[in-house]
Amino acid sequence: MIAIIKYDAGNLASVSNALDRLDAEYIITQNTDKLNAAEAIIFPGVGHALPAMQSLQKSGLDDWIKQTNKPLLGICVGMQLLFESSEEGGGTECLGLLPGRLKKFDSSTEKVPHMGWNTCHDLKENSLLNDLDENDYFYFVHSYYAPVSRWTIASCRYVNDFSAVVARDNVMGTQFHPEKSGDAGHQILYNFLSTVK
Repeated sequence: MIAIIKYDAGNLASVSNALDRLDAEYIITQNTDKLNAAEAIIFPGVGHALPAMQSLQKSGLDDWIKQTNKPLLGICVGMQLLFESSEEGGGTECLGLLPGRLKKFDSSTEKVPHMGWNTCHDLKENSLLNDLDENDYFYFVHSYYAPVSRWTIASCRYVNDFSAVVARDNVMGTQFHPEKSGDAGHQILYNFLSTVK
């Protein structure tokens, strides 16, 4: 059973539709007992970092996410919140599961947000990236980006290089939306589900 974290910034419909296409068994919940009973967690996110963190703090889900050792996949803002902080909202303290601070793209060189299809490069060997390569396109919508670090397993370039996929211990994340990324995104979600089979 997969649990999708329910909070005010989650893109629940598109993620649940993607899991339906994979015939995955899942629940959508903010109940920590139900989260504890799940085999793995999907942490979706859309919108802005500050209200998203406030929603997590209000429900106590921030502490639960910090402490869980279950496989966890953050998507878009869900991935961004895994980092220490973000410039968004005048400076937002995030979950701190990954080192680094999110920064805003320089709008003097490209349109911001980065929106549309893009490829990834420097793919590392990781089960989340099985059967994917640098020719695959993914769908991005974001104005803030995570720096490339030792936990980056795939990078993307828009204005500058940034982390497109990250992984550290049980925590994984994609800056793009796999649930909106066609066959390549389907593969990412399939790979994540395969880690708990």
